[in-house]
Amino acid sequence: MDETPISRGFRSRRQEHNQKNRVPPGQYVTTDFPVLSAGPTPQIKLENWNFVLQLGASLLGKWNWAEFDTLPQSTIKTDIHCVTKWSKLDTTWQGVTFDDLFKTVGLAEPPTPYIMAHCDGGYTTNIPVADLIGGKGMIATRYEGLPIPPVHGGPARLLVPHLYFRRDRKRSRTVTAVKSLGAKCSRLLALCPARITGSVRMRVTATLRAYWLSSSSIPKTSP
Repeated sequence: MDETPISRGFRSRRQEHNQKNRVPPGQYVTTDFPVLSAGPTPQIKLENWNFVLQLGASLLGKWNWAEFDTLPQSTIKTDIHCVTKWSKLDTTWQGVTFDDLFKTVGLAEPPTPYIMAHCDGGYTTNIPVADLIGGKGMIATRYEGLPIPPVHGGPARLLVPHLYFRRDRKRSRTVTAVKSLGAKCSRLLALCPARITGSVRMRVTATLRAYWLSSSSIPKTSP
């Protein structure tokens, strides 16, 4: 017996319910990969690329592209959410986790509670190490099995899906382990939507979105 044809736009109630549980309040699901940028996208040649891990001013490790590609690789499938309201489900990324980065330089555990990521263009972001270890964060070099396009942060980008793309910096080049953050940075981290549940989350997300779009201290870029 032939199966009843189902239109491309049909979704069962179960599918809609499962999708709703994965999308934070105030977000909409897209199958595209939106891009918002304040200026031209840097085009970085792989032969000129390198990645540095350091503790304060002390070098812990430095790799060119070929060397970084030989480090232990991990693949994750995850939903991603941007503070500009969109969510994209079931994305696949490959790269080097922070757990493996620390192990590669001979560290059994992170040396400090925070990191500062430096990226091309002079942009930075700071993240508690607790949000990176345990497989939660990586330096991603591939998206859906292919090199990450420059417009989406290639050749390598910081990926911390559970903290929204507000904290995932494109074109990451240096990660510095630091002992503390300024008071303003600490307050903003505490407001991260991933740390909040319930009805408050929508209001916090809206507040952060407005801050992100209006602040001259935050680069107007999005994945």
